[in-house]
Amino acid sequence: MTDGAKRSVALVAPYAAWMALMVTLPATAWAYAVRGAVTAALLIAFLPTNREPRTTSHEPRTTNHEPRTTNHALSVLAGLLVFVVWIAPELWLGSFPGVPAAAPLSAADSPYSPEVCGWALTLAKLAASAFVISAAEELFFRRWLVDFAGFWWMVALFAVEHGDRWAVGAVAGVVYGLVARRFGLFAAIVAHAVTNLALGLLVVFADHWEFW
Repeated sequence: MTDGAKRSVALVAPYAAWMALMVTLPATAWAYAVRGAVTAALLIAFLPTNREPRTTSHEPRTTNHEPRTTNHALSVLAGLLVFVVWIAPELWLGSFPGVPAAAPLSAADSPYSPEVCGWALTLAKLAASAFVISAAEELFFRRWLVDFAGFWWMVALFAVEHGDRWAVGAVAGVVYGLVARRFGLFAAIVAHAVTNLALGLLVVFADHWEFW
């Protein structure tokens, strides 16, 4: 296997495993925990490969002279921006093109709430959604897919992946893509993790289970 093929496998495998398990396993807290564990194991296994620096013709070859702390701060702000965009149509605007009408879900009806599955599995869901799938998606969409198909195909497919929430998914794809292009892939992972963590905290502590 060539170095390029190995790199592609390292970038695609965690996300592919996540999606395969999502399709084959039931929508339960235990299944989500298994999905998160398998994907996390692949992320760790491929970490040495994915940490190697890489540039492509799709990315501007400019030098980022901003301090690392500034980059991280901007990544966090970008993640919070996507969080606000994600929840605003359903919580504050009522409806919006490309976003489903608000349909509140009670804790008793969610398979991921503590009263249904226990706090251990709820926290496992929170951790996997914040730190595991965010990294897997960034490796696949913002690195491999941008290299393979270009920026706007990445945005389109990221929107499609989010189903009824395709409009906010498209916005998220643009924001994370611009962060990755300007500050690097790790910055995009940070932004995505911030979004998912904020969303998970909203779900768990404000009882907005419809977002899970």
